[in-house]
Parts: sequence; C-alpha cells; structure tokens
Amino acid sequence: MALTPLAASDCPPDRYLPNFIRRVGLAACGVLLGAMVLAPRSAHAQVIDSTLWVANDLLTAVVQTGETIYIGGQFTFIYPLTGGGAALDLTRGIPNSPFPRVVGTVYTSVPDGAGGWFIGGNFSSVGSVPRTHLAHVLANGTVAAWNPAANNEVYALAVNGSTVLAGGTFTFVGGQTRNRIAAIDAATGLATAWNPNANNFVYALAVSGSSVYAAGSFTLISGLTRNGIAELDVSSGSASVWNPNSVGIVRSLAIHGPLVYVGGAFSNIGGQVRTRIAALDRTTGAATGWNPVANNVVYSLVVDGSTVYAGGAFSNIGGQVRSRIAALDSTTGLANTWNPNSNSTVYVMLKTGSTLRVGGEFTNIGAQVRNRLAEIDLSTGASTLWHPNANDFVYTLALNGSTLYAGGGFTYIGGLTRNRIAAFDAQTGTPTEWNPNSNNQVSDIVVSGSTVYAGGLFTSIGGQVRNRIAALDPVTGLATAWNPNANNSITALLLNGPTLYASGVFTSIGGQPRNRIAALDVYTGSATTWNPNANGEVACMSRSGTTLYVGGAFGIIGGQTRTRLAALDLGTGLASAWDPNANSTVYGLESSGALVYASGLFTTVAGQTRNRIAAIDASTGLPTSWDPNANGAVYDLAVNGSDVYAGGAFTFIGGQTRNRLAKLEPSGLATFGWDAGANNVIYDLSFTNQRLYVGGAFGTIGSRPQGGVAWIAAPTTVDAPILTPRSTFALTCAPNPAHATSALRFALPAAGRVTLALFDPAGRRVATLKHDEWLTAGPHEVTLRAATLNAGVYFARLEYGIQQATQKLMIIR
Repeated sequence: MALTPLAASDCPPDRYLPNFIRRVGLAACGVLLGAMVLAPRSAHAQVIDSTLWVANDLLTAVVQTGETIYIGGQFTFIYPLTGGGAALDLTRGIPNSPFPRVVGTVYTSVPDGAGGWFIGGNFSSVGSVPRTHLAHVLANGTVAAWNPAANNEVYALAVNGSTVLAGGTFTFVGGQTRNRIAAIDAATGLATAWNPNANNFVYALAVSGSSVYAAGSFTLISGLTRNGIAELDVSSGSASVWNPNSVGIVRSLAIHGPLVYVGGAFSNIGGQVRTRIAALDRTTGAATGWNPVANNVVYSLVVDGSTVYAGGAFSNIGGQVRSRIAALDSTTGLANTWNPNSNSTVYVMLKTGSTLRVGGEFTNIGAQVRNRLAEIDLSTGASTLWHPNANDFVYTLALNGSTLYAGGGFTYIGGLTRNRIAAFDAQTGTPTEWNPNSNNQVSDIVVSGSTVYAGGLFTSIGGQVRNRIAALDPVTGLATAWNPNANNSITALLLNGPTLYASGVFTSIGGQPRNRIAALDVYTGSATTWNPNANGEVACMSRSGTTLYVGGAFGIIGGQTRTRLAALDLGTGLASAWDPNANSTVYGLESSGALVYASGLFTTVAGQTRNRIAAIDASTGLPTSWDPNANGAVYDLAVNGSDVYAGGAFTFIGGQTRNRLAKLEPSGLATFGWDAGANNVIYDLSFTNQRLYVGGAFGTIGSRPQGGVAWIAAPTTVDAPILTPRSTFALTCAPNPAHATSALRFALPAAGRVTLALFDPAGRRVATLKHDEWLTAGPHEVTLRAATLNAGVYFARLEYGIQQATQKLMIIR
C-alpha cells in the first residue's frame, strides 16, 4: 500500500529514529517506515526468557560458558516460576521446560489423550496467551488455539471422546450461555448443545458409559430437583431418575463397578445418615451399608481394589484417628493401619504404581517435610524422596505417561536446595546436578576449561574447607586441591591465561601478604610476585591487552596515588599515568577499544560532573562527553558493540525513567523502547552469545516475575538498519485512514514471541495489542479499536525476535 509522505510535524521525534532514517530526512519517514522492516543499530525488542529458574535471594554473579550458566550469590533455594500449573517428572519432580506459565490458579486438569492437558481454574493467561479459566496445553508445551473463554471459575473437567465436560461457577462458556456445566468441542472450543443448566456450583464430574455424574452445591439441574448430585445422559444432558438427594455439598466422586463413592460436607445421602463420605448404588441411588463417618470435609477419593483412599480436612475417619488422609476397607469402612498423618488438608490424590501422589495444604506428611505435594508409599505410608516443593496449595493432579500435571494456587513448584552457587542448562534453563554447596556468599565466578573458580565470603565449598576462593570440578562440584586461602572476602575474579587475578578486601592470599589484589598461579594456587598493594578495597577489574583497569575504594595502588580508578601493568603491577580520579567508590568497569566505562557511587571523574557512570578515554584518563547521568548507584556494566547496559539502584538514567536496568546509546541517552525495568537492585551483568545475563535482588524484571536472575535476548549491533522486503516480514493496516476499527495484519516466517503496540508521534505508547505473546507461523490479524483513540497520526510497531516492522496509521473522525 502506497503511503503519502508525512510532514515533519507528523513524524516521531528525531532522537527516536534510526540513523539511516535521519540521513534520508524526516519528510520521508512515513514511506520508509511503512515499506521496510527495520532492525536498527539499537533495536528495542526485549525478549526475557521465562524458562530460566530463579533464586530466593540476591545474585551477584551470572556467567555462561558453553551450554552451562553458573550463578553465585546469597540464595539457598532455586526454583522455576511456573505459575499455577506445571508438568512434573515422576522421578525427580522437576518441571518440564519449556512449559507455559499460568497466571492464576488451576483447580482441575485432565489428560487430552495426546500428551497434553486440558486445564481449568481461575486464571487469566497461560504462556503469555490470554486464556480465561480454560486452556489446552499441548504435549510440546505450547498453548493451543482452543479458547472457550469461561466467564468464571472452572472446578471440574472430564473428557468424553471429542468433548470436554466442564463444571464450575461460570454462566457463559464456548460462546454460549451455560450455567455452571457445559460440554465443549475439544477441537473448536465452542459449546455443544448439551446444556443441563445447574442452578449452583458444580465441583466434580465423572463419565462412565452413557452417564455423566455431576456433584456440587446445586439443587436444580436439567430442569429437575437434584440436591448436590445427579446422573446426566451423556448425549442429551437430561437427568435420570437416579437421585441420592444429598443434604449438603458433594465435593468428590469415584466410580468403581456398581458403586459411586462420594465425599464432601453432607450429612445425609442416598436415604441414609452418612457423614461426609458414602458409597451409592449406581442403579438405585441408595447408600450402601459402608459408613466410615468422617468428622470433616472429604475432598478426594481413590479406589484401589479393596481399599478406598480418602483425603480431606478430617482428623477422624473409619473409626480411627487419621489426620487428613486414610485408607479404608471397601467392605467394612474401617481405617487400616496405613497412616501418613498429614498436618493439613489433602485436596487431591492420584495412584501411580505402588505409590499415591498427594496434593494439598500440608507441609508435613508421611513423617517428612513435604510442601503441598508428596509421594506416599502404599505399603508403609511413608513419604518417598520425591519432593517437588510447591509454595502454595495443590488442587489437581493428572497423569500423562511418565509426566504428572500439578495445578494449584502456587507460583512455583519443583524447586531445589542450592546454597549460594548453582548451574543451569543454557538451553532449557533448568538446573544441573552440580551442587558445590557453599556456606556463604559467592561473589564472582569465572570458568577455564575443566575448572570453575569461585570467590566470595565462604569458608567451605565443594565438600572442603576453602577460605573465600576455590577451584571446583565442573562435573562433580567438588573442590580441587588448589587452595590460595584468602584471609578476607573476594569481590572479583579475572582469568588471563595461567594467571587468575583476585581482588577484594583480603590482606593475605596464595601464601603471601597481598593487599586487596593479587595474581594467582592457576596450577599451584600460589601468589605470583605481581603486587600492586592497594590500600583499600579493589571491587572490579577489566583487562585490555597488557593493562588491567581496576576500580574500588582505594587511594593508593601500584605504587602511586590513584583515587578509586587505576590502570595497572600486567607485567610489573605498577600504575600507569592514567588517573581519572573518581570521588567515590567504583563498582563496575568495562574496557572497550579506546574507552573505559566506569560505574559506581561517584559524582565526579577527573574533576568533571559524572553521576555514577562515565566513559573515560583510555589514553588520557579524561571523561568523554558521554553522560547518562544516573540518579542512583550503578553497580555493573556490560558492553555489546556500541551499546552499554547498566544495572544498579537508579530509577533515572540517560534522560529517561529506567528502573535499575538500562540500555544506553553512544549519545548517552537511554534507548527508546528498551525498558526491561527491575523492581529491585541489579548487581551483576554479563554478555554471552547475544544474551544479557542479569543478577540481583529483584523479583520482577521487564514486568515479568523473575526472581534474582534473568537473561534478555539482545540483537547484534549494526551501523545501519537491516532492510527486509515487505513480502518476507511486514505490517499492514486496513482501512488506513481508519474511523472505527483497523485490521493490523502480518505474517510470521516461524513461530515466535510478538509484541504489537501503537505509539503517538512523540513516541509515547498509547495501546498494547500483543505483549510478548507466542504466535504460530503464518498470517495473523489483530483488530485495533480506532474509535477509542483521538484523531491523528499514529505508528503501529510489531516486534518479532530482533526484527521490527513499523506502519503509519491515520485515525479520522
């Protein structure tokens, strides 16, 4: 579609445009932006990986080498942010990765018969895809297009051939009015004609032959009075004559041969006094003589031969004291000796071989600490070693082959104890078995071939006494014999061939007096003769050729007065004439060609005002005009080409509001649109394989929950836009100009994450249509409701991986 060139007043401000566009001229920007895909030198897209596990306390070191990510800090526990649902390995209890994160609570789940699951609950999105209360997660971990969009909670699901039955509190689902119970086409997500129309909540569903059993708090269903429980025809939805007539809510169902076992909060059912648990005849609806009598709610039932397992909130059942879980004789109703003794409510149980998987509110069960999910031996009642460790209630379990789906109110499940140092697989984001188990903070990590070097505050690591510095085996995690034995903390490590440079606040290391900085032999651990002898902490180091740049809190180093910044000769240890003279502590250094970037707490460098971040000429020691001017501490830096990433405690930098993380242009301005702000301090940045690794004390970053550690995909820096023809990747708007609505159309060459937003000419975001949403390959169309916006010129921008497409849109009235 041809576009009319814009007047200069209609274009985005000059500072927001790529260099190539600036050179062509503002008057042409409408044509160029509409006709090309631009991946400019400073691309805006931020893709934050959601599979990387996180930590329960701050991180001070993150580094990738090969296919392994090493992290260090003060944490004691690592875990995946799964949201309310996860697929767990039956052996280790570790969640599958990648797997879509659920925003909200999952109350019910059922296998789809093809390796995936249908899930229901009270959630708003799954894997960044909007899904209200119902979703279909495929075997490959992606979210299906299936979207019944229930308007309220879903508590129960059952699959019957090509139909998914749902029960809950909803009144609209699958595009139709359906009160609390519905049948939904498993392919289309549309409600079928099946419509029993319950007048109150449905908590449980079970299918057997031509019957659907429904349980809950309803008193009317399919036009007939049915209190708490009913049998419905699977084809018509009509209620049969079967009518146990519960006095009280029915919460659970288990069909076994000619019987329907029921649990809940009832006091009378099937024509008999039955307290919260009963067995009903499937023909007559009458209660059998089986009568275990529970003293509180029964939420779950599992029948296994001659044993009925019950879980709930009770403390007495089957004539015995049994805390929330019990095994009952299917003939007598008496509790047998099996007694896992849960300390809180059990909501769900599932038999898997010779064990029973159990979920609920408990933190101790089977004589072990088990947080809300456990595996109980069916012979002994003891908990096995399996311990996924959920941080909140577990409500549903569903088995699919060797994978168990767990759903609930948790935000993570499947965590592991890892004390202050750990390793992740760089492809999956999941932890390895590597576990050196440090007894105190790990401040820095460097890797060389078959050795992982760690420095910090610890005195024990890798199974050995190692004071503040150690060499660890990358396979076993055990400490090697290498032992420099520092007498105080180590802040930073830097490897250069056969020499490991260490800095911090120590005064003895490698068997020698060495004040705050030393060079260690990587074979013997002994300190070399290199001895700059700093009189204060050396906090950071960066090498360029034969020069080691150092920063910290010192005033003398390398035989010279050097205030907090110095350049040391790697041969002699002497300070060069380079003397930037920062007025406060320096925490971060990155040398890049003719520049040395420094960050910290300082407000002047070489007598010039530079607030907490500066670019210093590597020859003269004078700051350049580059001046991002941060309003808070900058603790670390990472450089990628001409882009500088800064992390710290600031909230304003580069002329923009940026919370603790920013990408800075060669001009010193924060990159427009790149805003992966964190909610707490960032201490460490590193760049590997076009990934920016971030470590700190944050709990969210880029508006995503992601505690302590994250990686952000970063595009390669180039000097001019990469132009891709419209036929390959483009964004169009029609109609354009638009009055009421406009269809924004694009085609993806491969599945990926997409952000689609609308900006005004000043570069302000006025609408977000897609936010980091996973879309399949092929054509897509998104409707913009133009009627809600003021008349004028706008720019629609599509971000896909590192590519962008921008289209001008006119809105008229």
